[in-house]
Amino acid sequence: MCADTPETVDYKSTLNLPKTDFPMRAGLPKREPEWLAQWEKIGVYDRLREKQDRTPFTLHDGPPYANGHLHIGHALNKTIKDMIVRSHQMMGFDARYIPGWDCHGLPIEWKIEEEYRKKGRNKDDVPINEFRAECRQFAAGWVDIQREEFKRLGVTGNWADPYLTMDFHAERVIAEEFMKFLMNGTLYQGSKPVMWSPVEQTALAEAEVEYHDKESFTIWVKFKVVGTGDATLDSAQVVIWTTTPWTIPSNKAVVYGEGISYGLYEVTGRPEESWVSIGDRYILSDAMAMEVFGRARLDETMVRRLCDVTQDDLAKIKLQHPLAGADGANGEWDDLRDFRAADFVTDTEGTGFVHCAPSHGMEEYELYRGLGMLQDVITYNVNDDGMFRADLPFFGGKFILNRKGKEGDANTAVINKLVEVGGLLARGKIKHSYPHSWRSKAPIIYRNTPQWFAAIDKPVGDGLDTFGKTIRERALTEIDNVNWVPKKGRNRLHSMMEARPDWVLSRQRAWGVPLTCFTKKGALPTDADFLLRNPEVNKRIVDAFEADGADVWYEDGAKERFLGGIVNPDDYNQVFDILDVWFDSGSTHAFVLRDRPDGTKDGIADVYMEGTDQHRGWFHSSLLQSVGTTGHAPYRNVVTHGFTLDAKGMKMSKSIGNTIVPEKIVQQYGADILRLWVAQTDYTADQRIGDEILKGVADSYRRLRNTMRYMLGSLKDFDKSKAVAAEDMPELERLILHKLAILDGVVREGYAKFDFQGVFRAVFEFATLDLSSFYFDIRKDALYCDGETTRKLAALTVLDHLYSRLTTWLAPILVFTMEEVWLERHGGENASVHLQDFPETPAEWRDDVLAARAEKVRAVRRVVTGALEEQRTAKVIGSSLEAAPTVYLAPEYAEVITNPETFADLCITSQITLTTGDAPEGAWTSDDVAGVAVVFAKAEGEKCARCWKVLPDVGTHAHPAVCKRCDDAVS
Repeated sequence: MCADTPETVDYKSTLNLPKTDFPMRAGLPKREPEWLAQWEKIGVYDRLREKQDRTPFTLHDGPPYANGHLHIGHALNKTIKDMIVRSHQMMGFDARYIPGWDCHGLPIEWKIEEEYRKKGRNKDDVPINEFRAECRQFAAGWVDIQREEFKRLGVTGNWADPYLTMDFHAERVIAEEFMKFLMNGTLYQGSKPVMWSPVEQTALAEAEVEYHDKESFTIWVKFKVVGTGDATLDSAQVVIWTTTPWTIPSNKAVVYGEGISYGLYEVTGRPEESWVSIGDRYILSDAMAMEVFGRARLDETMVRRLCDVTQDDLAKIKLQHPLAGADGANGEWDDLRDFRAADFVTDTEGTGFVHCAPSHGMEEYELYRGLGMLQDVITYNVNDDGMFRADLPFFGGKFILNRKGKEGDANTAVINKLVEVGGLLARGKIKHSYPHSWRSKAPIIYRNTPQWFAAIDKPVGDGLDTFGKTIRERALTEIDNVNWVPKKGRNRLHSMMEARPDWVLSRQRAWGVPLTCFTKKGALPTDADFLLRNPEVNKRIVDAFEADGADVWYEDGAKERFLGGIVNPDDYNQVFDILDVWFDSGSTHAFVLRDRPDGTKDGIADVYMEGTDQHRGWFHSSLLQSVGTTGHAPYRNVVTHGFTLDAKGMKMSKSIGNTIVPEKIVQQYGADILRLWVAQTDYTADQRIGDEILKGVADSYRRLRNTMRYMLGSLKDFDKSKAVAAEDMPELERLILHKLAILDGVVREGYAKFDFQGVFRAVFEFATLDLSSFYFDIRKDALYCDGETTRKLAALTVLDHLYSRLTTWLAPILVFTMEEVWLERHGGENASVHLQDFPETPAEWRDDVLAARAEKVRAVRRVVTGALEEQRTAKVIGSSLEAAPTVYLAPEYAEVITNPETFADLCITSQITLTTGDAPEGAWTSDDVAGVAVVFAKAEGEKCARCWKVLPDVGTHAHPAVCKRCDDAVS
């Protein structure tokens, strides 16, 4: 029988080329739902809970609002949470995730009212529990929709049993937590300016407010000086500036600054269009005087400064309201206005004087509260709907804002009246940042109204270890017991907590948990017996809420049901305000962490994770609520992400048309691409997303997928019983194991610190640079062409180690793709990568001495490949296998590179010569690696038809077209 010839042997069929059914094209949008169905079928989340002897790890879900489809911020938020939970589970914890929803509150109530208005119905004509039932049904519908949308993103959790703030037990606990404030003495009813939405007719918390530009009227108003006995001063007027003309009818005082220089100015000339008269005298701060006169259309030639107005002079002054004595005013403004110093006055804007309407300004309110004069300065001129009380002279029935939240007629009416009585120096308009309700998007006002508050500077009488400390003191202490990611989150919340006022707990709406308390008829809020504090009454309430929900508070006879037989119901009024929804969500630690069997033993979460806006929202209210009732924070770690912007860095807005909907990304690319975008961004800052960005993410995904596909193909027929021990492997394989050992620590530390960008970058760079561009490139020759050699088996063993680690390390990020990769080798009806832990990596794999030597080897390799690339560019060779260079090595390199055959494999050349002699002139060198030179030469011999190396022995074997190694393999 004659030997085969190249024409008679298909050498390609003798190669061990990668074989796999794993497709190059992922087809994620179509295939991902199949995996979701499989996970649900085999109960992955529940099976993980069955794993024994694990330390619990709980991420407490900040509840999204059950109102509308998900936006990209939701997707970012839930994906980060999912990565935290999955990675900690795979690091050996019992990582629990109970999704939840905020179900009470104004947005849902607002939607139901909108439907009523379309049908011509009046909310006030509908029985309250019928209205609440419609709100409950609306919220439940959106919970179901959002749940499916979250699951489609690959988010794992206890979806079958989420928490809802409208569940009966939750409503019971929220009321119970509120009553702890009732019983520990921090609850009180007060009347102070609060942020008020005239459109929604309720008080708002700071977290319910956002700031937008608004054009406002601005006016300079004259208050006549009276009663000083000094003819010069009594001829003058003090000028104030305000951007809220509607507050002038509620003015009770004007204040000045003790450290400000004031002067008396006289008008000596005027243009026709000015409202001043020659001879008018005005007191103004010297720093602002000419700017004020400029507003009145006067220049420096029309004004002269007469003299200083000292602090002693100011102390003599009383002021007359500009509407005092006006026809038809009925004496409303005839009382003299208070005039005194205040520390919040500056001379950097305005006039150096501040108009005070303490019913509509917190600084003024605090000033007069401190003076014990609130009863003298508080007014009740503005109704719930932003309308002046009907009997207010000139302005009764005027609206600050109309029903749609637009400018009403109150400001114009006030300005016109001031013009009429000669009380206006100047007027104009200003565009400035102004608070708006984030729900209705309408401007808000500050309005004095009776509300319920939690006092944060009153000692808490609850008998805890921190007994006697205030809520503020407890909160500030606990902030420093929490780990903040990023660290600046701590400073942000700390500064907010230092400066915040008492917590406004009450809202004047219908859909929520009521303030379950009673007040004594005839008693004042300052009386000791004003609030009923009775544990037996409290127990009746919470038992009823547990059984039938908070609706029982609104049933006929509720007061008698709760008070009868304990106290006389006729002696008490029942409170019908509802709790701020931030109190609802702030209480979730109690009914989720504390009460659920899958909660935590100590009621404290390992992680709270939300956006930066939650420093004034959920992080804030949860801390206040928890320290007020338990004395400690409800979280150990607080992780914060930024906002999602469009590709140009602009905030997303429906009106601009730059919003990106998660559903569309999932339909086009698949959820894994969206998750990979999250992993590749620095979520602690604001992130950008757009088509080009997503295309870049998809490209990274394809590169990573190809890496995994190559490993699957190479491992198709690997027999693990033939695995090679690490100590028996070639240096190249041991180097890869060393890098795996290093990477194992990076991955675990990164996941522990919630640094997904760091984890993915490290794994991706390893996969693309160390593996695809280096190790795989070098070892494909051995994998394809070797017989069952130690070198080949060692490479397969390393690939097996790489596969098991890369697949599990990336599973928390690419939940669908890594499931596909895992099932390609470990298929089975109940198999899933998400049931695995990260493999333990032997410490002995780490070899720093080997790694240091390998760095020198790779440095020399870079010089060789550089020299060969020059020849390839010049078209001297087409492949590096056509080369047989001579490499001149300095001693430091010669001692680590001793085997020319092994080094030829590393450089992917057919032959290589190593020498320590002096390099000839013209040898190729690199500035980056001193002591190495390369002289190019073509390989001698013929090209092997199987491995494509050019070797002298080709043609001398049984199979004349191949080299000895390939001849042995084919034989």
